Amino acid sequence: MKRFFNDVRKYYNYEVRAAKTALKTEVAGSFLNWIWWVLDPLFTMAIYYVVFGLIFQSKVKYFTAFLFIGLTMWNFFSRNVQQSVKLVKKNRSIIAKVYIPKFVLLLTNMMVNGFKMLIAWGIVAVLMIALRVELSWYIFAFFPIMLVLIIVTFGLSTIMMHFGVFIEDLSNVISLLFRMLYYATGIFYSIEDRVGKHYPNAAKILYNYNPMALVITDMRNALLYKTGPNWKALLIWAVIGIILGMIGVRTIYKNENSYVKVI
Repeated sequence: MKRFFNDVRKYYNYEVRAAKTALKTEVAGSFLNWIWWVLDPLFTMAIYYVVFGLIFQSKVKYFTAFLFIGLTMWNFFSRNVQQSVKLVKKNRSIIAKVYIPKFVLLLTNMMVNGFKMLIAWGIVAVLMIALRVELSWYIFAFFPIMLVLIIVTFGLSTIMMHFGVFIEDLSNVISLLFRMLYYATGIFYSIEDRVGKHYPNAAKILYNYNPMALVITDMRNALLYKTGPNWKALLIWAVIGIILGMIGVRTIYKNENSYVKVI
């Protein structure tokens, strides 16, 4: 892992420049430019709010902020993992010309999605002020919860990045699995209220064995409901994420020379 941290430092400037370029390219042909990064999550939240907040009349307190927190964290996770599958093939022109550790592409992509997530968190802050959410010292749990999210996302993405080079249909499989995972994560409903009342064991399984359900629920509790997170479960998933990352990085180092031949 010493080589990994050395490479992260060595290629940090490249990652930042590449992320800035990707962001500029993304909005280069858009009339509204960067404003779309604000409008896109707002429109998505508005649609879900109308469907689940008004039509289905959700009883969740601070539902708008509740919904946006879930969407913000889920989008960061799902985008990075799903995009990692085709990341090597997408950057074949760079890989064929110069050597860079392939996980650098992943870190760059996480920076791009992380910037978009930062904008979304700004919207969450505005919503919390507008809704007059009562704050507590548990809001500082935001940082360790985010750290767990980043660690798990990176770890899983490295694995998907490697296998995505060799398995052509992996992106379709991941897309299908994530569609199912989305509904099992409690983005627009409370797992405790909706599932726990009738199926308490199922709610425990969803909460403990689905890292996204865990971090999203804990983040909502810390920011909105003055409740501390499940530190033990967060620590377990942090360790799992680190192990996945170590396996993924070592696998990429071992096989990255063969990636050029495959793509």
